[in-house]
Amino acid sequence: MKTIDKASNYAHEAVDKIASVSNQVADAIDDRGEQLINAEHRMMKDCQMYIRDNPVTSVGIAVAAGFLLSRLLSGR
Repeated sequence: MKTIDKASNYAHEAVDKIASVSNQVADAIDDRGEQLINAEHRMMKDCQMYIRDNPVTSVGIAVAAGFLLSRLLSGR
């Protein structure tokens, strides 16, 4: 009977440790997700400000990127 109780206690401790680690990992992923969302918002804001401040350059970059993409995707 003692062996069964010990095994049961070890199993409960293992499950508790796994649950604790799982919660820590979930919290870390959640924090990283928030950081990525904030970074995305900052990048979008920076891009919008650059485009607003440099409209001619922005159009030139867009045209060049479109030309390169068309050349790459044309498959010739």
